Amino acid sequence: MSLLLSGRTAIVTGAGAGLGRAHAMLLARHGARVLVNDLSAEAAETVTGEIRAMAGDAIAFAASVTDETAVAAMIDVAIAHWGTIDILVCNAGILRDKSFAKMDLNDFRLVLDVHLMGAAICAKAVWDHMRERQYGRIVFTTSSSGLYGNFGQSNYGAAKMALVGLMQTLAIEGQRHDIRVNCLAPSAATGMTEGIFAAEDFARLDPGLVSPAVVALCADEAPTRRILLAGAGSFEQAHITMTRGIHIRAQNDVASELLRRLDDVADRLDEIIPESGFEQFRLEVAKAAAKEE
Repeated sequence: MSLLLSGRTAIVTGAGAGLGRAHAMLLARHGARVLVNDLSAEAAETVTGEIRAMAGDAIAFAASVTDETAVAAMIDVAIAHWGTIDILVCNAGILRDKSFAKMDLNDFRLVLDVHLMGAAICAKAVWDHMRERQYGRIVFTTSSSGLYGNFGQSNYGAAKMALVGLMQTLAIEGQRHDIRVNCLAPSAATGMTEGIFAAEDFARLDPGLVSPAVVALCADEAPTRRILLAGAGSFEQAHITMTRGIHIRAQNDVASELLRRLDDVADRLDEIIPESGFEQFRLEVAKAAAKEE
């Protein structure tokens, strides 16, 4: 196996089982030194022991990603132990599935707190260190439930799509510091997905088949601002695009014309992947100016 991450130091959150464990193990096999984070100290220590048993270098740190003080201490431990943090994989998460009509807003807040704020807290804790070193790789775990929606997961989907927005901006801000930020949407057989997939499909969704995507997104040659999907040995990419749309001259009933022409607005011919949010402004002003000529 090629050691794509030799000499690099990684933190993987929620790494005591499932996807996080698979990520931590494969990062270690590719040469990374790994801090194994989990809410359960026992689970984190078990995975750390597994990495050491294959001659890898790992330490365990039990903490909630929502606890800013504990996360700061975790970062300090990693730097004290290895001198650097090169890679952050934000994997920790929970589910509180219910239809929106039946969902308690406390469960909505809790899921956003763990997935979105937990990732933001961890990224913020390593950001200045990565900027100073002019190097960093960050992977946020998004989901097709956020990208495309899923019944009963309004809280989870909102959090996962918010991570895409966080990734988009951090990738722009981190670019001149060689901090590359990406999102991964996994399909995997884990405790969180048990009972969702049919038994034969569940057997195909080994978490370890997702982890190569994490390694690729953490390598020196990694891209930035990608939304990579992975599961069952397959890999895809999602895009946030913008259509060319239409321009409607100011008149008495713009709303009615817009309603009639919504299919024209949605036409995907020559759609673009904007480099930043300003692309909307630029496109709209250009179309307005062209109509004035």
